[in-house]
Amino acid sequence: MIPPNTRIWIAAGATDMRCGFNSLAAKVQTALEKDPYGGNIFLFRGKRGDLLKALYWCDGGLCLFAKRLEKGRFA
Repeated sequence: MIPPNTRIWIAAGATDMRCGFNSLAAKVQTALEKDPYGGNIFLFRGKRGDLLKALYWCDGGLCLFAKRLEKGRFA
């Protein structure tokens, strides 16, 4: 369960979807100027718009979730 006071941050623009844990955490620190280990959720969208990645600190480790659409695009 995600705590009810969790903030969700959406990175504006397209992100290189080849990025993993470390690269996305670095983007959170530099571009968003936030702490990736603070329990917030950070969303990143790919250039084509069919892929989202979410970075989330939970239970002492980073979680990386991905969602790819078979049809359509994320707005």
